[in-house]
Amino acid sequence: MALLGAEYTSSDEEASEPRPVDTRKTTATSIVAAPDVSLDVWSQNSVESDFISNIMQDPMRLQMTLAKPTDTSLAYNVPYADLSRPSQGPRNPFKPAEGNVLKRKNVLTGYAEEAAVSDATFTNQHRTFQSRGFAKEPNADGAFVGDFASVQRYQGRDVVQMKSSREKRQRQNKGDSSIVEGEGRYLGPWAKYQEDVQYEDDAAMAEEELASDEEYIDEAIVPTDQAPMNRAGTDYHDDLSNMETTEFNGSSLVDYMGRSYMHAPRDIDIDLYKETGNERTFWPKVLKHTWKHGTKPINAIRFIPDTAHLLLSASADARIKIFDVYREQELLRTYNGHTKSVSDINFNPDGTQFLSASYDRYMKLWSTETGTCISRFKTGAIPHCIKFNPSNPHEFLAGMSDKKIIQYDTRSGEMTQEYDHHLGPINTITFVDEDRRFITTSDDKSLRAWEVNIPVPIKFVAEPNMFALTRAAPHPNHKSIALQSSNNEIHVYASTDRFRQNRKKVFLGHNTAGYAIDVDISADGSWLASGDSKGWVCFWNWKTCRMDQKLKAGGEKGAAVTCVQWNRQTTSRVATAGLEGVIRYWD
Repeated sequence: MALLGAEYTSSDEEASEPRPVDTRKTTATSIVAAPDVSLDVWSQNSVESDFISNIMQDPMRLQMTLAKPTDTSLAYNVPYADLSRPSQGPRNPFKPAEGNVLKRKNVLTGYAEEAAVSDATFTNQHRTFQSRGFAKEPNADGAFVGDFASVQRYQGRDVVQMKSSREKRQRQNKGDSSIVEGEGRYLGPWAKYQEDVQYEDDAAMAEEELASDEEYIDEAIVPTDQAPMNRAGTDYHDDLSNMETTEFNGSSLVDYMGRSYMHAPRDIDIDLYKETGNERTFWPKVLKHTWKHGTKPINAIRFIPDTAHLLLSASADARIKIFDVYREQELLRTYNGHTKSVSDINFNPDGTQFLSASYDRYMKLWSTETGTCISRFKTGAIPHCIKFNPSNPHEFLAGMSDKKIIQYDTRSGEMTQEYDHHLGPINTITFVDEDRRFITTSDDKSLRAWEVNIPVPIKFVAEPNMFALTRAAPHPNHKSIALQSSNNEIHVYASTDRFRQNRKKVFLGHNTAGYAIDVDISADGSWLASGDSKGWVCFWNWKTCRMDQKLKAGGEKGAAVTCVQWNRQTTSRVATAGLEGVIRYWD
């Protein structure tokens, strides 16, 4: 009991006589019910004395007792003086001095204050920050955040204010293409704006580090007195559009009499010099011969006019080839000069020359016999179709991708007329009415008739139920024209003054959607032939509009047949070609 102190006794001793109290102090420490607790940890240094006990702070063992940030209660008693004393130390610049300083996070990175900003203002400032690197602070009038150097450079104007200014930014001079280095050298599209050049000069003057994509140029290394380079050395030799070549692939260039392949043979059982259309024609039944053009699709095939003893083909491999039809039935010549797919070809009336149109935007005039390129024509648009004027072999029309029809003169090489009324790329051009007029179709789902050399249409046909007309073929009687429609039908229009549709003549039963498939009429006008996207070639009776025959002409894979041409010097021979790259000759 002595351990508890002199002032405490047990309850069983209360009835006994009281002892005399010893007034001498002991060395034991008095126990207090609620002692003062400080934030500091104190060490007790007892002094060896009989009556003196001193509590002192040990500065060597001084440390702070911290609570966890997630705790909601304290595990020790904190005096009120410590809780109510002001904050000590430097003020946090990122916390407001007034209001609730312990704001909860409402976004992932902290607390975002609400501000009344319209959508247009926010979009404007957002685009300004993305393009210029600075934006206005919404809660401070006239203050900016971001790149302050860019603020000074653009005078604090946002993208809308800069867009409204009509002052055009000045660029450096593009220079001379014959000068490679030094003053006045060629800059071309790499010419910088004047303000960018001034910025680089200011940065170099201030000895500041340039950006990662910039570098200092030592002017002393580059000689400025260098002579201008010869202009011939700046030509682009990889441009193959002006480099036409030809190759003869036949067995003999001339026959035993010194005649070239342009001479139609007379020692065969067919008279190739007779007038066409006087014999009755029939649809073919068997495959007679096959020519391999290449591995890419064939876009067009054409028989040479009158005699039809040569067959010209154009392919997506940018090459044009001509084949013999009767003698050896071999490849005679290859014409190279285009760099992209050839879209259309067309012979002049006597067959000595032909035109080619390509996706490289060039139209070229070739010699059929020698293979030389006579002329080149270019407007900047892609020619889709091309056609000689049968009555004037020195003029041709070209339907372009920019909705225009261009008329050229092959003698001067100049454009003589422009027909501009269509609203889409031109698909077909067909001469009618003794070549005084022509009919054009376009992707704008319309048909227009024109007078030659008059750039105003004389007839416009467009109906709500019409589809784009992709291919055309005139009838031998010169009174009607057959047009391939994109809705798997073939329509017939009159080629006389009214240009009305013959609604009683509609040819059905084939599939052409998605392709520009040829349509052709036999020499006597009794049969209509068309290709098919499933690999068929179909034949209809012109009078009854009934399909009488279908031939599988797309090969084993059933490739689409896009080219069909009747041989008008025979009674039942047809040439077909398509995506397979093979020309098939039927009889």
